Amino acid sequence: MQLSVSGYNIEFGSAPDVLKEYLKDKNYSSISVLVDENTRKQCLPLIQDVVTSANILEIASGEQNKTLTTCEFIWNGLLKDQSDRHSLLINLGGGVIGDMGGFAASTYMRGIDFIQIPTTLLSQVDASVGGKLGVDFKGLKNFIGLFRNPEEVIIDEQFLNTLPADELISGYAEMIKHALIKDVATWKRFEDASHWKENITNEELHFSVEVKRNVVINDPFENGLRKILNFGHTLGHAIETYSFQTQQPLLHGYAIALGMIGEAYLSTKMLGLSTDSLQRIKRYILSIYKVDTSFYQNKAAIVSNMKHDKKNKSGKVLFSLLRGLGECSYDIEVGTALIEESLEYTLFS
Repeated sequence: MQLSVSGYNIEFGSAPDVLKEYLKDKNYSSISVLVDENTRKQCLPLIQDVVTSANILEIASGEQNKTLTTCEFIWNGLLKDQSDRHSLLINLGGGVIGDMGGFAASTYMRGIDFIQIPTTLLSQVDASVGGKLGVDFKGLKNFIGLFRNPEEVIIDEQFLNTLPADELISGYAEMIKHALIKDVATWKRFEDASHWKENITNEELHFSVEVKRNVVINDPFENGLRKILNFGHTLGHAIETYSFQTQQPLLHGYAIALGMIGEAYLSTKMLGLSTDSLQRIKRYILSIYKVDTSFYQNKAAIVSNMKHDKKNKSGKVLFSLLRGLGECSYDIEVGTALIEESLEYTLFS
């Protein structure tokens, strides 16, 4: 199964088979594979026979390592292996590996080819699609980066078998988001399932990737429509960034889930989303995402994080909000008092 995006393909299927087919007609001077300690152990063996002579670059897992310092380690590893402009970097891992590996490849010798093989649910349905690359800077998520497409994205469901439950739950938040912004029937199907895991199927993965793909094709550089993919992320990123300073740092999807509750609340105030829809969203998310929010109740610090959001313009905090289930608008300016009110609703009630 294949989806075409501008300049590259998203391939669904066996990663070793797809990768072998891709490399068949290529003549790369060298190949490197970027992994962390988890994907080296759990995922690299699945493609090892296809990349037997590859240079393996291992970094430490975790958002806290998504930095320019780690990029320097990657660049040094490529240089040490004498990688040139005709080399390939394969990013085997979750969103951190994909974002940072793609950024490192795009800036090494002004750009070498790279392939994304996302191994987490979050990266399969979100981070690996769309060409957004970057690293965190001074605690701000993805603050240094660029847009550049990979040569290919390979989505293999078997990698999901290597994940603990909280990683699956984290990724599922982006699937919920895609349903809420684009397809009320899918949202209803998710809501009606007896357990959230029933929604992690090939069909639903394909749906979620296709939602993002269709939006990206229409707005590759996030000048307009693509901003709807940020629903839940303005509040969510600010909460996530703050959580790194506490004893309970949040996985990305958990923070985005809280962000969707808060931004659904803002949607009722700003765009007329029904109270019933808000209550359904909150009830469903809280049935899955169990978070002790007592760690994240410094509203001033969270709002301060929001001031640095990349979607802001002229100091105004801009949101993507729901007009209804399956219908999202963007560039909605919200004042500080109402933002604090939404945080009160999300974290205190």
